[in-house]
Amino acid sequence: MSKKDIVSLNFEELCEEFKELGLPKFRATQVYDWLHKKCVSSFEDMTNISKDMIRFLSDNFVIFSCTIEKKLVSQYDNTVKYLFTLPDGEYLECVVMDYKYGHTICVSTQVGCKMGCAFCASGIGGFKRHLAPSEILGQIYAAQRDLSLRISRIVLMGMGEPLDNYDNVMKFLSLVSDEKGLNIGMRHISLSTSGIVPRIYDLLDKNLQLTLSVSLHAPNDEIRSKIMPVNNKWGVDELLKACKLYGDKTSRRISFEYAMMKGVNDTPECAKELALKLKGILCHINLIPANEVAEKSHKRSADSDIESFKKILEKYGHTVTIRRTLGSDINASCGQLRREKIKEDNNNK
Repeated sequence: MSKKDIVSLNFEELCEEFKELGLPKFRATQVYDWLHKKCVSSFEDMTNISKDMIRFLSDNFVIFSCTIEKKLVSQYDNTVKYLFTLPDGEYLECVVMDYKYGHTICVSTQVGCKMGCAFCASGIGGFKRHLAPSEILGQIYAAQRDLSLRISRIVLMGMGEPLDNYDNVMKFLSLVSDEKGLNIGMRHISLSTSGIVPRIYDLLDKNLQLTLSVSLHAPNDEIRSKIMPVNNKWGVDELLKACKLYGDKTSRRISFEYAMMKGVNDTPECAKELALKLKGILCHINLIPANEVAEKSHKRSADSDIESFKKILEKYGHTVTIRRTLGSDINASCGQLRREKIKEDNNNK
């Protein structure tokens, strides 16, 4: 009999598992607390549980945890970037950012990515697999243990497309917001998508009150289809229609992410078109100086062009910010550490 992934079970599921194994409910309460509040990485760390019980747990369940393969700490702003190894030998990345209001973690939801965006390092090497709820949680738990702090905000904006791993991500959200666990409220969670429109409608129906962050990066289909293959399936107008409905129903402001790429999407004409396209949508526009990736040809826009772009959007009444670059000395954008490690492994074969 294969062992069950215990961290991916919610409290009710754990109680049911324990009941079938002849264990009382209070044991489930103890174990759940160790897993999701104290965030232990092994059953042996559960100090108020007998050795016989620990053996029993080890025979029936497994804790999938993230092992730190590499850790980089920015000398500029205390940003911490992790490369984790998973039990099957795959690698994933996450980033912890230090803000005045607390610590935010950017987690991955897949190993690799299917989306193939022209400016992103995460998809280089293709898609490997989805992450289980426990493996998404495990990034948070491992970072908290290592840094001896509590994470207060979460962004699902690391490697992978969260809405392509929809069921596991929804389970993760229910676990991380559970008051019996970390109890991080939905209003402190942002979910990023490249624009899988049917799943945006599914998310809308759940009315979770999280922040939906949409990687838009272009004002029209001509430009967006060249840099984001997902646009060939769901175009800009179809995506923005879903976004408007999402904002109208949830009363939550959508964050449109816009990576500024020199000569691609940073012209005054693009700014004006974008401003008109987003008119009437409850939103915030986040301009991002594009990260330059060795295997990609796109270059970041000049600071002056980004400022000009921002002013045009503001002229049309939009709320706009330019994302502050964090961890610039440690390549804190996702996908780069994993790519370097895979190259190193291949060279050592």
